[in-house]
Amino acid sequence: MTISTYDIAGLILFQPKIYQDNRGYFLETYQDERYRCQLHAVFVQDNLSMSHKGVLRGLHFQKPPHAQGKLVQVLRGRVLDVAVDLRIGSPTYGKHQMVELSDVNHAQFYIPVGFAHGFIALESHTVFNYKCTAYYHASSEQTLLWNDPDLGIAWPDIQKIISEKDQIGLPLNQIESPFLL
Repeated sequence: MTISTYDIAGLILFQPKIYQDNRGYFLETYQDERYRCQLHAVFVQDNLSMSHKGVLRGLHFQKPPHAQGKLVQVLRGRVLDVAVDLRIGSPTYGKHQMVELSDVNHAQFYIPVGFAHGFIALESHTVFNYKCTAYYHASSEQTLLWNDPDLGIAWPDIQKIISEKDQIGLPLNQIESPFLL
């Protein structure tokens, strides 16, 4: 497994070793001892979504005490995945990291507590898996506006399908971040 980090502290990309032959391929998608020593996280809930091309989900986060870290991976299709730093006191507050996840690269992206998260599906029938460190708690969820110009996210120029909830997210300057670094 190859592990990469970014200028935004806490974000980690895992590239699993893929064993491929004439039958197909095999890879470990999670091995507790290996991941826990990197993440210091315990996962309590797995989620799965299917999205059509152009579906944009996010940018979501949950406030403490229900804040979630997420280990995400595409099982089918391809996405551009985005994490936005919401940690007050972080030198990268308001900055984002975008990575491509697909059923070809099998990469996994870890987004710790203190980040808003979202993605856009680049292919139809994209299946996205989330491992979460806290249970979903609807009243703790907030949405950061996906196209807030202060974020500078270069979403691809494709027709977007966005839920009403995500269309009315708050811009960064109206989010009262509960996360301290």
